[in-house]
Amino acid sequence: MFRAENAQSLTGLALTLLICWAVSENRRAFPWRLAIGALVVQVGLILLLFGLPAAQGVVAAISGAVDGLAAATGKGTQFVFGYLGGGAQPYAIADDGALFVFAFQVLPLILVISALSALLWHWKILKWIIRLFGFLFEKTMGMGGASATATAANIFLGMVETPIIIRGYLDKLTRSEMFMMMVVGLATVAGSTMVAYALILKATLPNAAAHVLVASVVSAPAGVLLARIVIPEARDQAKITVDYTSLLKYESSIDAISKGVADGLMVVLNISAILIVFVAFVAIGNEILGLLPPIGGQPMTIERVLGFVFAPLAWSLGISWEEAGKAGWLLGVKLVLTEFIGFIELGKIPAGEMTERTRMIMTYALCGFANVGSVGITVSGLGVLMPERRAEVISMVWKALLAGFLATCMTAAVVGALPRELFGIAG
Repeated sequence: MFRAENAQSLTGLALTLLICWAVSENRRAFPWRLAIGALVVQVGLILLLFGLPAAQGVVAAISGAVDGLAAATGKGTQFVFGYLGGGAQPYAIADDGALFVFAFQVLPLILVISALSALLWHWKILKWIIRLFGFLFEKTMGMGGASATATAANIFLGMVETPIIIRGYLDKLTRSEMFMMMVVGLATVAGSTMVAYALILKATLPNAAAHVLVASVVSAPAGVLLARIVIPEARDQAKITVDYTSLLKYESSIDAISKGVADGLMVVLNISAILIVFVAFVAIGNEILGLLPPIGGQPMTIERVLGFVFAPLAWSLGISWEEAGKAGWLLGVKLVLTEFIGFIELGKIPAGEMTERTRMIMTYALCGFANVGSVGITVSGLGVLMPERRAEVISMVWKALLAGFLATCMTAAVVGALPRELFGIAG
């Protein structure tokens, strides 16, 4: 059933396209065919998973897989950390909520998923999944082989590993194709973090695992579209055919697991350090803003400032104005502090303080690496792989951040424009 809230979300869809068109390097070259293809792919994938009765089993399987991975990871965590990792408690428990320790119950999951992803890549299972999605993007949106492969790889492997997969083609990528790869990397998340996000949201959002997975998948075509709007592809550009011979290889299954754990450990350490520093910075900022006169009877905080700035954007995604301030704050947290903190804050909001539909829309809006910290990761990662084009990467990275951030907003708007009954939300 189509409602006013769905039409409201169409405002956000138009707004994201308009902003990218406003900063485009060639406003006359709007990719209409790609826009239609990207929207068809987005809506089609959403309907495929949430609309078909047979797909409900897939949704249940995804949720079950996340629960199984979390339970298996818990066994290993408890073996190493004992009661700190959720094992038998040696003391009387006064507060059950205090038993959840983020460092021991969420971050270890990234290690397991990272190792599992490497193993599936070595067994060629993940490689074939990426090839399937690459073929889909290539045929529906007219992308070149290298770009389609990079787009598909970003969904599961993330912005760091993807350039390695097509490393042999990096020097052949046009400026537009390289920009697209950067944007899609910022508009999606890695498989190693998807499950962690789902675990964080599990208590407050039904089918959280399915929503997080779909969010990363359908934000890829949104990233492709917005990237092509900002830096259009030349008409005479030749499309590069990819033979899928990747430079990302492992010698054996044990080698894949070992290197996957090592890579996951770097992610865990990076996330831990970022969370400690950025949470501390927010506390410092709030102390400084607290020196200002109160507004509306409440002290100024970074959260309130971000809420004021991003509330209109949140409203355009289909969120009621009563909740737009809190939703806008989450968008600001994601952009300035990282999506991980955004998901943590979203998961901390009690069920009664945010509607299920708003929580679902915000899950899609937050699910991407587009934050200020990722700018440095993008520049350093691509700078190492192609140092001769480092200056070119730097010249485009802030536009890529804007397009990547808006790509997840576009996905959230598409979800908001669909009937809530499709996602099992009562009217």
